[in-house]
Amino acid sequence: MQNAIRYLIANLMLAASAFAGVTISSPAPGSTAASPIHFVASASSSAPITAMRIYVDGTSVFTTFTNNLDTLVPMSVGTHSVVVQAWDSTGAVFKAPETIIVSSTAGQVTVSSPANNATVGSPIPLVASASGPNPITAMQLYLDDQLQFTVNAASINTQVAANVGTHNLVVQAWDTTGAVYKQPVTVNVSASSGVVNVTSPANNVTIASPFQVIASASASNPITAMQIYLDGQLVFANNAASLNTSVSASTGSHSLVVQAWDSSGAFYKQPLTITVSSSVPPNAIVQSQIQSMSGWENCTVCAGAGGNGSPAGFSVQQFQASPSLSGSSAQFNIWGSTPYSDVLWWKQLGGNDGIANFKYDLDFYMTQPQLAQALEFDVNQSNGYTKFIFGTQCNIRDGGVWDIWDTAGGAWRHTNIACPPPAAFTWHHLTWEFTRNDNQTIYVALTFDGVKQYLNQAYWAMPVSASEINVAFQMDGDYAQHPYSVWLDNVTLAYW
Repeated sequence: MQNAIRYLIANLMLAASAFAGVTISSPAPGSTAASPIHFVASASSSAPITAMRIYVDGTSVFTTFTNNLDTLVPMSVGTHSVVVQAWDSTGAVFKAPETIIVSSTAGQVTVSSPANNATVGSPIPLVASASGPNPITAMQLYLDDQLQFTVNAASINTQVAANVGTHNLVVQAWDTTGAVYKQPVTVNVSASSGVVNVTSPANNVTIASPFQVIASASASNPITAMQIYLDGQLVFANNAASLNTSVSASTGSHSLVVQAWDSSGAFYKQPLTITVSSSVPPNAIVQSQIQSMSGWENCTVCAGAGGNGSPAGFSVQQFQASPSLSGSSAQFNIWGSTPYSDVLWWKQLGGNDGIANFKYDLDFYMTQPQLAQALEFDVNQSNGYTKFIFGTQCNIRDGGVWDIWDTAGGAWRHTNIACPPPAAFTWHHLTWEFTRNDNQTIYVALTFDGVKQYLNQAYWAMPVSASEINVAFQMDGDYAQHPYSVWLDNVTLAYW
């Protein structure tokens, strides 16, 4: 009987010890950190924990009468033996020993803005970073001892609102060992006395894209920088007290903010709402559904290099109900036996010598885009003495980019706008915008499947004694002259 009792007591003691002990969360055993060392630990037992204590090299440095601790302990440089010990209500003792290394390299927090004792406006721009012997894991910003901002990174770039008066800012950082570094800053917040004046555009105006933004700023301290934000995205910046620049935006309503900073770090802003309308003015001449017009002309030899290429087989079928968006597309076809043979189609729309702006808009569809060498979409104008060739091509097999035509140079010029094989069995929307002066063609912008990109590239035109405006479409054959087809729909040219 006595043996059974001893056996039961032994098992109860083992069970109790199975969940009793001290767990040190920070610092890790064998870790290296700068002083002060961040200690985080907890203890558990079958009986209540009544106290915990930290020993460094056999000397008690911290005591708490709870079952957990979270504290900073200053320690000298070198290797140290640390023990975290706990007691429960029965007097049982539990301990966790480990060795750590305290380095001489201390971490630091650097506050770039605002400067200490600076006078700033509200909100206060706060820029800071932290470094140390171990990776920085988090940073926090306190204003007058109240937490304002937390980031799990080694830098902060934010703003904090504050009332007029003197305030205490503290930027604090932690590394992977739990070590804490901080930098206090005193700032004086003054009443805002700066202003941003936007001369153009006016608030709530409807304008075309691109539009001009003209603005200036002034404040009690020198203005050091200005920026423009479109729908929350930075689109322009300078280090001056004024700006005058062009901004592009898609059709629709947009938020526009012009912002300025002064030498104290205070910033001032002027928000606007603008509406960007279609780039086609009311007085434009609009030719629509050109793919269904009669009188399309064509050639194959003239479509080749130098106007003297190999002939290709070709055909066109208008008024196709499927595939179609309008119910009346045109199907263009190419085939043949000679590699790299091409076919060009064009539709004359009549001369108008005073026209200087063009918007070429269409939809196209392919079932085998991988068989095309290139697809060309052109607008041509002659005004009696100068020929303006607005030549563009999706150069699928030679660079996979959009090319534009240099008339005087007699060559295609690559752009940096990608044009891989278009997706098969889907309609693609293409818009080209062009303009000209007396002797140059200017490629303004390309919009493909809703993505608009500005080029604003100009090339010299060539002399000619003719008067015409036409649209053109060309299909180029590949290395094996594989047959393929392209459907065009909603072909429109607006000009003014």
